[in-house]
Amino acid sequence: MSAYRQIGIREKALAINLDPRIYGSFAEIGAGQEVSANFFAAGGASGTIALTTSAYDMKISDSIYGASKKYVAEPRLMTMIDREYTNLSEKLNHRKKESLFFSFANTVEVLNYYKTNRGHGWLGLRFQLSPDTPPNTAIIHVVLHDNDGLMQQKALGRVGVNLLYGVYHYNQDPELLINSLLDGLGHGRIEIDMMRLTGPDFQHIDNRLMSLLLVKNGLTDAALFGPDGDVLQASQALYKKNILVLRGRFRPLTHVNLDMLKMGLKEFRKEEDIDVDRIQILFELTLKDLSADGKIDEKDFLDRVDIISSLGYTVLISNYQKYYTLVSYLSDSVRNRKVGVILGVDNLKQIFENKYYDTLKGQLLEAYGRLFGRNVKVYVYPALGEEEGAMRTLDNIELESDDLYHLINYLKQVEKIEDIQCSNRDILHIFSDQVVQMIKDNDEGWEFMVPSIVAKRIKENQLFGCKPELVENI
Repeated sequence: MSAYRQIGIREKALAINLDPRIYGSFAEIGAGQEVSANFFAAGGASGTIALTTSAYDMKISDSIYGASKKYVAEPRLMTMIDREYTNLSEKLNHRKKESLFFSFANTVEVLNYYKTNRGHGWLGLRFQLSPDTPPNTAIIHVVLHDNDGLMQQKALGRVGVNLLYGVYHYNQDPELLINSLLDGLGHGRIEIDMMRLTGPDFQHIDNRLMSLLLVKNGLTDAALFGPDGDVLQASQALYKKNILVLRGRFRPLTHVNLDMLKMGLKEFRKEEDIDVDRIQILFELTLKDLSADGKIDEKDFLDRVDIISSLGYTVLISNYQKYYTLVSYLSDSVRNRKVGVILGVDNLKQIFENKYYDTLKGQLLEAYGRLFGRNVKVYVYPALGEEEGAMRTLDNIELESDDLYHLINYLKQVEKIEDIQCSNRDILHIFSDQVVQMIKDNDEGWEFMVPSIVAKRIKENQLFGCKPELVENI
């Protein structure tokens, strides 16, 4: 990331106002009335603002943009941007040779008087970086954490200024652009959990990497994208879904990973409170599993994600190292519909160790209250035992304290945790690190440890140190 001096909100707004090329409109509905106000307050706004629209009443909003089932949603935002930019470019056609047109829009819900809702909003911008050229589009979703509606509005106004300034001044440095979005805001006031940059000037941008940067730089704890690579906003994409999540490094994805999913899904579908038509499978990668020596290899990340996506699955990247924090996040997204977590018996053993919960006053019991106190079930996949033919399961798991066996038995009795079977014991010797080492060493046999489509992709793209000569054997 290049050297950076944080610039004040008023200074940013004034810099935009004094740039004779940048000219556009603002459309703000709901509670998002503060962005254009910052540009008016900075001075020189006549050099920037052609039009402002602020439709607070739903009927008025519908008369401008058409009826909508949801007002604080991405489709509504896109309708606003499309209409406003088309109107601007048509009406100001005489300025197209010298101006960089933009249309900013937002649709926002802040904390209500009774504080019974959650503040959030969509902000978007259609903009040119060169006169008389096709525009680009930037979209972000924000979650507002201030405990006061007015404070949330003020915070949103600052994010809007940062976005508009950033796309014009930091467009060559995506990480700098992302970090600048929270300029002028204290820690924890706003979360940005989705960002998408598209258009002719951003064809080199992979929005999955933008999602990764949001998590890496602390703007959010989790980001989501689908099999097609499109970034998703989690609460919208997961709304009222039954989530089944498999956590792993997936470097690469092996037969064991898919068998865990297959057998976990088989049991998950049997649950009485499951809508089988609304099951959403997530492959989750934690930031810790993406980094080596504190650094993230972006190519390695995309290689793993490409393999998962090629099998048609959705990917979640998160900073939730503890399972109870992951479950809390997913449960909030799906509104208390059932969440299933698949993990190996050795991973279960780790999360029963008190040392992982030193930051919680109630330590392990508090963590398990958070993990199992919701509509959650854990499916435990076996591992090979030390003796030939033996398996490690819930029945013979080794824990650090005898008291923990009582907790395991209780969780089994209340059906919060259960063993799942392995469909083929012959695959349990497969470990991802072993596969990668075999690939690097050009050893035979690794292709049989991963699904055929995964082996083909590894060879075609020479992933994980695969030698070029192996491509001939596809």
